[in-house]
Amino acid sequence: MAVSLDTLSPGSNAKVTPLGRGEAFMPPEKHLEMPTQSLRRWSADQERRRVVQHPRLGTWLARLFVFGGGLLLTAYGTYEMYQVVSVSRTTVLQWVLVALFTINFSWIAVAFTSALLGFFALLRRRQSAALPSSLSERTAIVMPVYNEQTARTYAALEAIWESVEATGLGSSFDYFILSDTTQPDAWIAEERAFLALRERLGPNARFYYRHRPKNYHRKAGNIADFVSRWGGHYEHMLVLDADSLMTGECIVRLAAAMEADPDAGIIQSLPLIINRNTLFARLQQYAARVTGPVIAMGLAVWMGRDGNYWGHNAIIRTKAFAAHGGLPDLKGRPPFGGHILSHDFVEAALLRRAGWDVYMLADLQGSYEESPPSLIDLSARDRRWCQGNLQHMRVVTARGLKLPTRQHFATGIMSYLASPFWLFQLIVGIALVLQTTYIRPEYFARDFRLYPIWPRFDPERALALFALTMGILLAPKIFGLILMLLRGSDRRASGGGLRLIVSSLIEMILSALLAPILMLIQSGSVFQILLGRDTGWQPQRRDDGSIPFKDIVRRHRAHTVLGVLAGLSAFMIATSLFLWMSPTILGLLLAIPLSWLSGQLAAGLALKRMGLLMTPEEHEPPAIALRANELQLRNANLGFDDEDSLRAIYADAALRERHVETLPPAPPRKRGTIETERALAEAKLADAESLEDALTWLHQKERMVVLHDRALLNRLVGLKAKPAEAQAAE
Repeated sequence: MAVSLDTLSPGSNAKVTPLGRGEAFMPPEKHLEMPTQSLRRWSADQERRRVVQHPRLGTWLARLFVFGGGLLLTAYGTYEMYQVVSVSRTTVLQWVLVALFTINFSWIAVAFTSALLGFFALLRRRQSAALPSSLSERTAIVMPVYNEQTARTYAALEAIWESVEATGLGSSFDYFILSDTTQPDAWIAEERAFLALRERLGPNARFYYRHRPKNYHRKAGNIADFVSRWGGHYEHMLVLDADSLMTGECIVRLAAAMEADPDAGIIQSLPLIINRNTLFARLQQYAARVTGPVIAMGLAVWMGRDGNYWGHNAIIRTKAFAAHGGLPDLKGRPPFGGHILSHDFVEAALLRRAGWDVYMLADLQGSYEESPPSLIDLSARDRRWCQGNLQHMRVVTARGLKLPTRQHFATGIMSYLASPFWLFQLIVGIALVLQTTYIRPEYFARDFRLYPIWPRFDPERALALFALTMGILLAPKIFGLILMLLRGSDRRASGGGLRLIVSSLIEMILSALLAPILMLIQSGSVFQILLGRDTGWQPQRRDDGSIPFKDIVRRHRAHTVLGVLAGLSAFMIATSLFLWMSPTILGLLLAIPLSWLSGQLAAGLALKRMGLLMTPEEHEPPAIALRANELQLRNANLGFDDEDSLRAIYADAALRERHVETLPPAPPRKRGTIETERALAEAKLADAESLEDALTWLHQKERMVVLHDRALLNRLVGLKAKPAEAQAAE
């Protein structure tokens, strides 16, 4: 008799009921060829002809506005900066300062004009079309997982399934958990959660699970493996992250949009951040809700059908992806060679090169994700993104790429190079003030001037230029705030106009204080990558747990010391320099307490109780989020994530049988080659007199070997388990 999930109590020893042989972990394979693409060879005749000719005038006018306006702003800013430093003869250092300022200012100028475009577009709200009544093509909803908690991921996927079923179009979708998990306890927890889910929902729910023995090429390889083996069953696939949530309506609308547009290769949604409670995560959540739509809409308007892909919460035409999304390895070793980390940008570029359109539906509702809970968690993820974006320096020159695609790559690269450029600008600024203050002017120059050469600045122009720069930086946040204030439902759901204004001020102040810390973190990442240090790939922490204070001190002590040195140096050089640098100095001095406070759950919840940093999705949580949280609590009570994998396999014959069914045939061992982990696992199992001995002696890699090997599993099962009384006595 099957055991219902709802009847299981925490820590229960309920067995998994074996499913019928017809209820396989995966459907029969239907292959698609996925050739590796070349970055050096491409001809125009390889590009497909579009089926529908879409008007492009509006897109080109939007690009003229964004980049033409950004160029004009940059020219004006550069002129003003030149006027600031050219009061007397301009020195080499001053020219360097002007050059660095131009680079940094151009970056924020284009961001400003893009946000302004998005603001104008969002002033005109469009009504959503009616939900389609039918779909003619099938879509696979795929969730790649890597050492994640099953309580969270399976709850999200089940909530998505329920929401899609509620639309009446559930028969058009199948669901896949694609595991690259490398931790044995997490792997068996995934299998147990999958079997329990299938037992509860029945085979008609069409949930499937696949675990790869080796996580070759990481997430990109995970998706490629699915496409090449099972992609032939589906016209589209909708890719999720482990923290994604999407409503049934959103998914159905994406599928309908793909069906209606024969030229679409990828359609990206805009995920909003939800379910966040630490102070740092709530800052991100608030900024994403208020400022995010302005930025995203601006991008969507000027990118048009030459858009980008963010790797999740997007629908993809499967055959187009198979034909053109196969990623090559870059020559050389990491960090610049090897597997492409930021694969999503490159996949979008290759599909666009082949003539498929890539675009974003920025106003589509019902797409959600989560965010890192602390500054340190963000920096760990950001380090990987930094390496991936800097790798794009070797992709941006690929043959056949569209000009907007190259601009996307350039933007991603610059998003990380901006930090060291800002750092260099600060250093040059300090050096110039030091030169002005302490170095004597040259009274008798070689060209026999009648006045001394003494670098000087125009303080009034400098102050005006600083105000202009800050205005351009803060403008997207102000645009988002204005839109929230204008929209009555959003304003009321965020606590009212006054609380919205106070919340935006809090977000601006804390973001300004955190900015120099992030600048140094990103600069350090860039320098490490340039020195050849690979980042690897660690699973992302998705809970709201705090980080030990000693780890915070260790990570930020250098930032604090640098803040002290910068503050003392600036004050000794000139009071005006100290005041000019005070936001940067203050942020660095407070790096440790800021990082600690931002990761605190209590601080975020305190502001939430006061109605600050509130978003409409917090005031009235989406039904799918409430359901996912409810299912997550139920799943957590089952205890799958907390149990030892080998003990679970040992105790449950049905689970063991199903687990063994999924194992691929063992490859033949080469003569003279000894696999260290297998040899150690075999020796330890041979020496073990009880299950407890094996559990104590086997390390993580050896456990993975046992779980992959039928013969070693049989040895494990043949061991005796000590009675509970004997274990307690020990």
